[in-house]
Amino acid sequence: MNAVFRTVWGRPMAAVAALAVLAGCEGPLDYDLRGKVGGFSTTPAAQSASTAPRPNPDARGVITYPNYQVAVARRGDRLADVATRVGLPAAELARYNGLDTDVALREGEVIALPRAAAGTTGVDIAAVAGSAIETAPDTSPVQTTTLAPAKPAAPVAAGPEPVRHKVKRGETAYTISRLYQVPVEALAEWNGLGSDFGVREGQYLLIPVKDQPAPKRTAAVAPVTDVTQPGQGSPTPTPPSATQPLPDEKVAAKAPEEPDVKAEAPSNASTSALALPVSGKIIRPYRKGKNEGIDIAAAPGTAVQAAEAGTVAAITSDADQVPIIVVRHKDNLLTVYANVEGITVGKGDRVKRGQKLAQLRGGDNAYVHFEVRKGFDSVDPAPYLK
Repeated sequence: MNAVFRTVWGRPMAAVAALAVLAGCEGPLDYDLRGKVGGFSTTPAAQSASTAPRPNPDARGVITYPNYQVAVARRGDRLADVATRVGLPAAELARYNGLDTDVALREGEVIALPRAAAGTTGVDIAAVAGSAIETAPDTSPVQTTTLAPAKPAAPVAAGPEPVRHKVKRGETAYTISRLYQVPVEALAEWNGLGSDFGVREGQYLLIPVKDQPAPKRTAAVAPVTDVTQPGQGSPTPTPPSATQPLPDEKVAAKAPEEPDVKAEAPSNASTSALALPVSGKIIRPYRKGKNEGIDIAAAPGTAVQAAEAGTVAAITSDADQVPIIVVRHKDNLLTVYANVEGITVGKGDRVKRGQKLAQLRGGDNAYVHFEVRKGFDSVDPAPYLK
């Protein structure tokens, strides 16, 4: 009889009880079962957190954040397909994500990009301009003006930049969701995880951004309830003219101080090694490996000028038809000008410092991407512009 109580159809009672408990659970099953034995658990907080939806990718499936980019796989994609779409070598993309180039991807799966996708302003110009210097055909001013309009640079996703987490050995979607206090379902939606919420070692995951509370409104000025009658209330202060005599002599008005205006970008001083191609505001600074030059915004149609005397080494465009001008200077120095239109020079032309090369495009993309290169290696333009 004891054996009957200990087993049900040959299964231990403990196992049956466990199955009954698991069958009654709602929501995704936490296979880790951590924090379930009387210990402190962060699961409720993670499950109740509210997160924002993942930003929509661009036409190539790329989501651009200030410091990195990711690609979102489409139905039927293999890793090689994503690599082709973003213009990066498949082997490099596979190695960075710990995958094979021919691996099939889930729809919505997020692939981290080791560097920005080709066609993003400031990225891959080295490869494009480098080969163009030797191989680009001669381009006359008439031909250069017929270049197709440049497509807008990849827009940066609105809102806070999510944390990018690299999965370590032993981690699961559940442990990661508890680590960042976000629902595991949101983690799965943001990263295109499968129904089993499986993750792999070395995989990059975007941590969902939590919804921000609505900003508190400034308290309105309290209505005045006690209104004093005319002649009552606080005494009227004595005017200064009644207590102090007028000065005997007139004092000359002090000239207003000159405002302390700080230039938003280095000046075009002739003493600097290079001059700014346009006078404007630097909207993106140089960051090696992320932005290989500086982006300078100004009014649409502003002339883009040569930073120094030299020879036009190449006029070309990238895969998105973003025009690129490369000027060769002495001491193996190159300057690159991208995101322009209305090019007025041709390959092989000698240009002077300050000579117009092109102009800024119209609309919201009125800026020039400006690079300085020693050979084909980008360097920070700031020291040359001082």
